[in-house]
Amino acid sequence: MVSVVLGAALLVSLVLLAVLVARRPALGKAAEAELRSLREQALREGEEAAARLREEARDQAAEAREQVEEQARAFREETRERLEDLERRARRLAERERRLDQEAERLEERRSGLDERSAALDAREAVLGDAEREHGRALERVAGLTAEQARGELVAQIRDQAKREAALTVRELESRAREEGEARARKIVTMAVQRVASEQTTESVVSVLHLPHEEMKGRIIGREGRNIRTFESVTGVNLIIDDTPEAVLLSCFDPVRREVARLTLEQLVLDGRIHPHRIEEVYEHSLAEVETLCVRAGEDALVEVGITEMHPELIALLGRLRYRTSYGQNVLKHLVESAHLAGLMAAELRLPVDIAKRGTLLHDIGKALTHEVEGSHALVGAEVARRHGEHEDVVHAIEAHHNEVEVRTVEAVLTQAADAISGGRPGARRESLEAYVQRLEQLERIAKDTHEGVEKVFAMQAGREIRVMVKPGAVDDIQAQVIARDIAKQVEDELTYPGQIRVTVVRESRATEYAR
Repeated sequence: MVSVVLGAALLVSLVLLAVLVARRPALGKAAEAELRSLREQALREGEEAAARLREEARDQAAEAREQVEEQARAFREETRERLEDLERRARRLAERERRLDQEAERLEERRSGLDERSAALDAREAVLGDAEREHGRALERVAGLTAEQARGELVAQIRDQAKREAALTVRELESRAREEGEARARKIVTMAVQRVASEQTTESVVSVLHLPHEEMKGRIIGREGRNIRTFESVTGVNLIIDDTPEAVLLSCFDPVRREVARLTLEQLVLDGRIHPHRIEEVYEHSLAEVETLCVRAGEDALVEVGITEMHPELIALLGRLRYRTSYGQNVLKHLVESAHLAGLMAAELRLPVDIAKRGTLLHDIGKALTHEVEGSHALVGAEVARRHGEHEDVVHAIEAHHNEVEVRTVEAVLTQAADAISGGRPGARRESLEAYVQRLEQLERIAKDTHEGVEKVFAMQAGREIRVMVKPGAVDDIQAQVIARDIAKQVEDELTYPGQIRVTVVRESRATEYAR
């Protein structure tokens, strides 16, 4: 490109000189001098332009040469890296190929060894087959029986043995069914006793009414005992008048009826007029008052739990439980406490809190009917709730809280858990001293008398744990686990208790030597 520019500049200079030479004859000396000056100037300018152009051409050539050299260096570096990468790959492939060859050699050696072993096994199997056939022929010669005859006798023996084992199994199943039936019967009897509160202590079934003076006892008895007979006939409560100073006893297993009788007798004593007609009047008034108190107690329980609507009959039945106790625990307070627990657990699990609270609050509603309706209190309460329009999940929680119906909902499980927590927490229930001691003795008897190898038994932690010491020579570790499981199962079947009982079997063996 530089040579083209130089050529163009020279061509322009020559054209100017030619024009000037062609016009030369017509010019004067001054013009000729000026022409020479212009020519010299043109030559100088042309030489200067040519010099500048050559310098620029050299600079551009140097720059282009540097760029080409830089590209060549980069290309050589890239080529070197690619060659190194290819060499590394070639080395890895060679190493892998070497390992594969070694693995192929090992596999070939192993296959040859397996072939040799297979041949040896085939030969051994042939030898064993010959020996077995020879042994069978020898047995036939000794026994005098053919293989078919021996097989028939063996089948007959197996059939007889199977019959004996089947008979033993049937006998064991019958015995187990009888034991389970007895346990089920004990459970039904226990639940029936619990429903009528027959297992409660004296203070649970007796109310004491203090009198202003001792002469009031005669007025309560009346002429020829007509007042006390009328009172017991109207109220259905036994009135006990003994040597206790200025006090009489009211005895009845129905707590509502006993409360009505107590209010009736208290009003009669305050009024002073005691005769059959007055007893009937005061009884009717006291009955209405107790019914009102029951409704009020049921409404207070609903407000405390946070339930807004419920059938009036259910509210009245719920209120009657304020006079009912179970192991010394007030049933209505137990229901309120259980409902709060179920609501808290349902909220944690993000379940319907209202369903959980209603089902738990009503789970013992059947106890309000006591012996008026046949059946367990769970099933009776569920039928009452269903009849008064409660949700099916609430009804199911009531009927399943003692596992009399298979549990199908999470709310029913929450009801069971809340019931167990409220009844089993420390201080919730109490037992009489006699029942407490009897339960401890039964726990020790179950663990000691019914299992071999048991050396000592201790009922600990107020009957919530059984510590069983076994003989290490007669009982191994596995048998110790079996004993613990059997004792726990037998305790569940034979005893009624709140909470849970822990069974611990201790098997200890010691080796002692003396250095002399």
